[in-house]
Amino acid sequence: MQQTTLMMARGLAKDWEGRRIFEGIDLEVTAGERLALFGRNGCGKTTLLRILAGLDEATEGRIDRILPLEQWGMMKQHEELPEDTTALERAYRENDRLWKLKHELAELTLRMSGSEAESASALEQYGAALETYETMNGFEWENEVERQLQRIGVPKEAWSLPYASLSGGQKTRVRLAALLAKAPQLLILDEPTNHLDEESLRWLEEQLQSYAGTLLFVSHDRQFIDEVATAVCELNPGGIVKYRGGYTDYKGHKERELREHEALHKKQEQQRKALEESIRNYQRWFHQAHNAAAHQSEVKITASYYKARAKKNVSRYHAKQKQLERLDAESVGSVRKAAQLNMTLENEGFEAQTLARFEHADFAYGGRIVLRGVHFGLRRGDRLAVRGPNGSGKTTLLRLAVGKLHPTSGSVSLHPGVKIGYFSQELEGLPTDKTLLDSLLELPRMTQTEARTILGCFLFPKEDAFKKIGDLSMGEKCRAAFLRLYFGGSNLLVLDEPNNYLDIDTREAMEDVLMRYEGALLLVSHDRMLVRKAANRIADLDGAGGFELFEGGLAEQEENRKLRELAPGGREENERRLRLELKLARLLRGEGEDGVSRAAADEASGDAASAELLAEIRAVKQELAELGQGR
Repeated sequence: MQQTTLMMARGLAKDWEGRRIFEGIDLEVTAGERLALFGRNGCGKTTLLRILAGLDEATEGRIDRILPLEQWGMMKQHEELPEDTTALERAYRENDRLWKLKHELAELTLRMSGSEAESASALEQYGAALETYETMNGFEWENEVERQLQRIGVPKEAWSLPYASLSGGQKTRVRLAALLAKAPQLLILDEPTNHLDEESLRWLEEQLQSYAGTLLFVSHDRQFIDEVATAVCELNPGGIVKYRGGYTDYKGHKERELREHEALHKKQEQQRKALEESIRNYQRWFHQAHNAAAHQSEVKITASYYKARAKKNVSRYHAKQKQLERLDAESVGSVRKAAQLNMTLENEGFEAQTLARFEHADFAYGGRIVLRGVHFGLRRGDRLAVRGPNGSGKTTLLRLAVGKLHPTSGSVSLHPGVKIGYFSQELEGLPTDKTLLDSLLELPRMTQTEARTILGCFLFPKEDAFKKIGDLSMGEKCRAAFLRLYFGGSNLLVLDEPNNYLDIDTREAMEDVLMRYEGALLLVSHDRMLVRKAANRIADLDGAGGFELFEGGLAEQEENRKLRELAPGGREENERRLRLELKLARLLRGEGEDGVSRAAADEASGDAASAELLAEIRAVKQELAELGQGR
């Protein structure tokens, strides 16, 4: 079945400040597609979206918009609005025609309270405007805007607040609600997942999966791309390539391309060696035949034979040379390997087991309880991800852990030998007056070679080594801040949204580093892929002060939730099994019921305590086995 083409771009190119950002862009968008525009930071993704939507001009090329721009909708990263615009007004403004009509009706209503002549004129105009508004389903549109605002989590009490005063996440929600209420046939979203918590992300994924129109979007959230996209369009300076499927499919395609490229390069190199050897042989034969002909001058027939043989070898020599030239022209070249980190995060050999401990810690701010009864121990090898809705206290918990805040009641204690590496969203402590290279060289035992290798691994070009940190973009500053932690000698990393502003290549480089880290990790991130890969414990905050600890990774937690949803009748059994599994995990880790290490108590009690621990472990395993038999 042939799909309807909505837009076709051919040969697009864009220059900016004398530099060509991209060229040779050919892209066709058909009805029903959900296209993820993918590429490194700075490759021109936002610029291309603006060109396609008619908000910017291409330097070269043409765009055929079969679908009129009036039926397009675009969520931009940045916009300018009057300072007194409320959140609700910003949502209404998305539909320009209906917003102007609504505004006109409001002005005419005011004029109707004026003089008799003015009132009569306004009343006449009001009737015509109201008829138009009703014909365009204006009141239904107002209801839909308000319904979408509530569904995406913007409460009524926030509608009258100045839009400029909202948080980044709240602004994103308002704009998404407005676009979904407008229901354009082609929807363009630039980083729609920024600042959204997990609940809002799931809501957005569900909305876009069921969205009847066509979607073109940019996102660095790999799971979001997997859930939503039908194809990934990879943008690079020389063009754009479309790969069917989500991000995981795209990675598979790229790996196959890499293998095929390497195989073809190997074959071409073998052909090159064979041709070069033949050329060398023909050169040798030519010189031998030429010299032999020169020494046989007294016998003309013999001389003619050697000259003919030399001429034949020259022809073959030239043919092989042309073959080599064609091979050079068609050569795919070797695969340029990205710089590899062959080092691991240093933690200076710290051997203590428990690095940090929260004991029934509460935190209140301005009479509001942010955290209540937070209780856990953090040991070497722990990778604890803190999750929860925006405003639930995730950053507060991290600031308590590093001593920047103190609990209202309870306690937070650190081992005296703990060295913390803290990455804050505000990027505190960056030496903005130093160059990238110098900021790394001031770290212990860092060499020029190692520093340049690390910069290359995190996608900093050679010339960027001498840029001052204060002159970098936000994404580059995030990379610089993380790199300073890389060799900071920390044995406890506390990371608050470390990969905001980072492209996917850099996120994966960061994950590779964190997976090899031998210390403890306390992490807050909206990147579900990072949490899935890095975390082996999950702490959930409910937004009302509540705290719940799950002993396992994100995949295990999701599986437990699915079991409870699929078997509501067996909820009690599932919960009992979960409690037993958690208890067993604590016992095997040497912790008591409160999550605090019992190693010291066991040492004081001697063999009796060890026997008691083993008996507890056997009893829990027995209960789990009995539960398994009863299924």
